[in-house]
Amino acid sequence: MTEIAVARTGDIPKGEIIQVEVEGEPVALYHLHDGTFCATADTCTHGAAYLSEGWLTEDGQVECPLHNGCFDVRTGEPTELPCEVPIRTYPLRIEGEEIILSTA
Repeated sequence: MTEIAVARTGDIPKGEIIQVEVEGEPVALYHLHDGTFCATADTCTHGAAYLSEGWLTEDGQVECPLHNGCFDVRTGEPTELPCEVPIRTYPLRIEGEEIILSTA
């Protein structure tokens, strides 16, 4: 298992998304409205769009900017068509101010 510090908690305002690169792949980091953090693959499985350019809802879903499909950022499961294939989620933990992502 590889753990990587990918950002600081203060880098992501509550309700926002940023993109980071992990092992050459784009990853979306989310700061949910309830204060928790999540990470998923940043590329929509329906179309070649970055989810980090989409919108985070108050209930923890990301809306893709290309076709407006949605995913639950906690589970990666699609929640709104046209998205049907789940996105990868990454385990993470907060250590002090650091967001540590696991690639396992």
